[in-house]
Amino acid sequence: MANLEQKKAEVEQIKAHFTGAKSVIFADYLGLTVKEMTVLRAQLRKAAVVLKVYKNTLVKRAVADAGVEGVDPYLTGTNMWAFSQEDPVAAAKVLREFARTHPKLILKGGVIDNKVFDADGAKALADLPSREVLLARLAGTMQAPITGLAIVLQGPIRKMGYALEALRKSKE
Repeated sequence: MANLEQKKAEVEQIKAHFTGAKSVIFADYLGLTVKEMTVLRAQLRKAAVVLKVYKNTLVKRAVADAGVEGVDPYLTGTNMWAFSQEDPVAAAKVLREFARTHPKLILKGGVIDNKVFDADGAKALADLPSREVLLARLAGTMQAPITGLAIVLQGPIRKMGYALEALRKSKE
């Protein structure tokens, strides 16, 4: 009976991870060594990402309780789950970068706002610029019209200055 209670508690923990994360990326890690996994966990920790390995049957129950549909086809083999706590693209970026040097790590897909996407979606998410870069681009875009307006408004003032200077020279 205690085993059933432990499983229920673990399902609740998984559900809490899914509902509390900005994004979840899942990958097959079969063939990675303990040392490689330790390095990966450290990289993910720096990016505020929690890496967990759960039994597929428990994940299936937890995602059903959390209202996430479409994960079932991915619940085969060895899966690890990266829960991004702050930046939705952090887990995808770290896992994709790690997979470039460790081909045994295979991105399978992810979940954002209870919507599941495949490996191509996870790669596309990893290719997105960081939040800071996007904010900087937005600020630049918002600033461009103001700068243009200032330049346009300076034109008549500058022309008037040239005219006054020419008038001063002609009177000398």
